[in-house]
Amino acid sequence: MKTAYVRPLDLRHGTVDLSHGGGGRAMVQLIADVFAKALDNEWLRQGDDGAVLPAPAPGERLVMATDAHVVSPLFFPGGDIGSLSVHGTINDVAMMGARPLYLSASFILEEGFPLADLLRIVTSMGEAARAAGVPVVTGDTKVVEKGHGDGLYISTTGLGALPAGRRLSGAAARPGDAVLVSGTLGDHGMAILAHREHLAFESEIRSDSAALHTLAADVLAAAPDLRLLRDPTRGGLSATLNEIAQQSAVGIVIDEAAIPVDPQVAAACEFLGLDPLHVANEGKLVAVCPPAQSDAALAALRAHPLGARAARIGEVIADDHRFVQMKTALGGRRMVDWLAGEQLPRIC
Repeated sequence: MKTAYVRPLDLRHGTVDLSHGGGGRAMVQLIADVFAKALDNEWLRQGDDGAVLPAPAPGERLVMATDAHVVSPLFFPGGDIGSLSVHGTINDVAMMGARPLYLSASFILEEGFPLADLLRIVTSMGEAARAAGVPVVTGDTKVVEKGHGDGLYISTTGLGALPAGRRLSGAAARPGDAVLVSGTLGDHGMAILAHREHLAFESEIRSDSAALHTLAADVLAAAPDLRLLRDPTRGGLSATLNEIAQQSAVGIVIDEAAIPVDPQVAAACEFLGLDPLHVANEGKLVAVCPPAQSDAALAALRAHPLGARAARIGEVIADDHRFVQMKTALGGRRMVDWLAGEQLPRIC
């Protein structure tokens, strides 16, 4: 018997249309030709509404984190919305001290979105997931009318395993603790802004987007009494430190001279009137640990490829006002406050 003919997707010049989200043959074809191929793994191949997954090791607890990604533009130096959505959610799980296991992904597509761009994004997503060893095991796709979706949005959820007895929390910082950062600040935000606004600098600024779970595991092994981990994304380092100060009811003092910022990023921020402390990062972490373990934690960070420029940038102090302060290069002090409003929208 002759099988029914199905016109192949034009992955070079075709676009998404409403039928691709309608639950029929067109949607099945889009899933099979784009998503299933790019994200392929044994759990996704089950083909059901959810995935049946192996349990973590005995004694481990499960951690779940979810994130939505609306970055504009969709492609930028150092990454794209696909790899960013994988890295961002893996990092949220890893900052809890958990071992990331699986991801789910939901795609909201706008009618008319180029299939070639969709394939490029999903392929990047699959490559990032495989490189991290954290597969996308289930997902969902919806299509909205042209003019209602701005191209593409991605929402990802991550599931991880947390060892028994481990508890990292923003409320755990104590006076005397050391504050560490894993590398240069502001790379992601400035890469997005420069690309979005077509700003040309002497050399290209690239996003630092990366999966941080192996870096987190290394620093946890070196500093078993680590208080907390955070990834300073929206709002940058300033927002992260203020969150910690509020949750832990402490103050934090950081040293401007110790904070690593790439010279190109610093120059771009100065030119645009921006503070690198407020600019988003997607491949850096902040660690707070007891002072006795700070040298070991810093050495572990610097030994990892993603932490080569790690630095100890300050310490936690007793402060009923819960202020974050910075010792300036001129010898004074200034407040490092929350950012008022949105400095760089659509950054992640």
